[in-house]
Amino acid sequence: MTVQHTPPGDLQSVPALLARNVARFGDRPAYREKEYGIWQSWTWTQAADEIRALAMGLMAQGLAPGDHMAIIGRNRPAHYWGMIAAQMCGAIPVPLYQDAVAEEMAYVLDHCGARFVLCGDQEQVDKVLEVEQTTGARARIIYTDGRGLRKYDHANMASLADVQAQGRAGAATLGPRLDAIIAGLNYDSTCVMLYTSGTTGKPKGVVLSNRNIIETARNTADFDHLTEVEEIVAYLPMAWVGDFIFSMGQAMWSGFTVNCPEGAHTMMTDMREIGPTYFFAPPRVFEGQLTSVMIRMEDASRFKRWLFKRGMAVAHRAGPALLDGKTVGLGDKLAYALGKIFVFGPLKNTLGLSRVRVGYTAGEAIGPEIFDFYRSLGINLKQLYGQTEASVFITQQPDGQVRSDTVGVPSPGVEVRIGENGEVYYRSPGTFVEYYKNADSTASTKDPEGWVATGDAGFFEEATGHLRIIDRAKDVGRMASGAMFAPKYVENKLKFYPNILEAVVIGNGRDFCTAMINIDLTAVGNWAERNNIAYGSYQELAGHPQVYETIRGHVEAVNESVAQDPMLSGCQVHRFLVLHKELDPDDGEMTRTRKVRRAVITEKFHDLVTALYDGSSSVHTRTEVTYEDGRKGAISATLRIEDARVFGDAARQKVAAQ
Repeated sequence: MTVQHTPPGDLQSVPALLARNVARFGDRPAYREKEYGIWQSWTWTQAADEIRALAMGLMAQGLAPGDHMAIIGRNRPAHYWGMIAAQMCGAIPVPLYQDAVAEEMAYVLDHCGARFVLCGDQEQVDKVLEVEQTTGARARIIYTDGRGLRKYDHANMASLADVQAQGRAGAATLGPRLDAIIAGLNYDSTCVMLYTSGTTGKPKGVVLSNRNIIETARNTADFDHLTEVEEIVAYLPMAWVGDFIFSMGQAMWSGFTVNCPEGAHTMMTDMREIGPTYFFAPPRVFEGQLTSVMIRMEDASRFKRWLFKRGMAVAHRAGPALLDGKTVGLGDKLAYALGKIFVFGPLKNTLGLSRVRVGYTAGEAIGPEIFDFYRSLGINLKQLYGQTEASVFITQQPDGQVRSDTVGVPSPGVEVRIGENGEVYYRSPGTFVEYYKNADSTASTKDPEGWVATGDAGFFEEATGHLRIIDRAKDVGRMASGAMFAPKYVENKLKFYPNILEAVVIGNGRDFCTAMINIDLTAVGNWAERNNIAYGSYQELAGHPQVYETIRGHVEAVNESVAQDPMLSGCQVHRFLVLHKELDPDDGEMTRTRKVRRAVITEKFHDLVTALYDGSSSVHTRTEVTYEDGRKGAISATLRIEDARVFGDAARQKVAAQ
């Protein structure tokens, strides 16, 4: 069984950690937020005062122990304070995705029975009011930004500033009550409830205790030597467990500073101004940054393109080895030093990654080419493997043992084993308490001994002890020939190319693999502009003959790479098409964390799948879409289907079949 540690002193809750941080780091910055182009800063002492006032105000408003309080909005100190204030009141914070439509919010708000909702702005208030009109449920609304809300009915809503003022005014009576609740919090008290992404059905509410969050934060902070001097940028969805463990769990344990950017549109500028030392991003963020770099290099002068190409050749040769402290030839060492001055240094500064001491990527597999690109720049980017149900961390890569094809060794305090069917199981202090109101799913996921089934297929390397994840267990299959089918492996290689935003590979149980591809509108649009190619829509650009030829080149290059892997060479893409629309969470094709819902896609685009396998050269389709204002519509298109060259045994089998 996993050993349950006793926390040092009396640090058994997030509010207790807050009090410790005030005593230890009182004058150090705890939170920063950029608003109207200016960074605002709060020390631990100031933040604690704001949080306590909010907690007392929420008590005065009627928030009681055991209640659920939803938080919906962008990353702002006030929203993190809301989560801590809710915990102080004995309530349970439930962050939601700010880009979720009202229909998605309705399910979560109803399922958790939220009595209070902290909304970031008018948009979120409107969605909550729409949910209430639909379901008849009523929750007390607290809003952070009051712009546009002056004429709303305030009978059941109040501004966060007014709630804090109410708390401060009643401190004499509310304070002792609040202190009594805080004193009663312990390791088994619920810290947060986070909903899963719902790739296979309705999202499940994952109940995480103080033990789960604090033990995980302590163990992993020690693993990477995190201290109060770290700077992080909080920009990922607050509803995602990744943001919670970094911006709340580890920040509270280590006492480092959480910086909130002004918005997505200022993210890169804000990153450069802060210069985070500890950085976390899912692969899609690194993919987007790399695409931006490649687009800018296409627009650069011939000399700069030459310098970049030469510099990156040296970086790929020497960068990872230097990062890991290995021996490198004198010539490469000197060339790399020059590259840092003229190429890597300016590039890292542009990306806002100049000061990163430890960086992680997780959420799904990252393409090895993308991973190696950042490592070659001298950025200590590592991989971790985790889940919401594990409070994130299951495995992570130690310094000096970083590779693109593994996810590291078990995190401190975590046990990992491989089942007979190849599925990965774990147990740890971070293992979730339960799925809220779902005892059956809890029992089927976590056994009586605490082992949790991840749903992922993988194996341990005997020589290194590192875990390798193949794919989602339900997605890994066999081709008709018996060869292994692992779609994510091929999809990640395809997404290395800036022109490809998303790819869905199909082939389980079939004679060969096919792919449906989304182009990256920014990258391909930039190419079209440089080549004076006019287009009126995404659909028109996606169907352009030259775009198809470019994508074919990428697919064939990936096939040649995949052919080198004996175990997965059967996954080469024989036929492909370029989709007429971007896969979109609003259309149910992806989760809010941008994970592909394969079952939804294969069902929704069944006519396209059929055409990919019946030899058709084109297919006409009509697809329902959801517009930004929630209205439904449909788009029609005739899509070309192209063959791609395959290599090795796959090529010989194809010739034999013909």
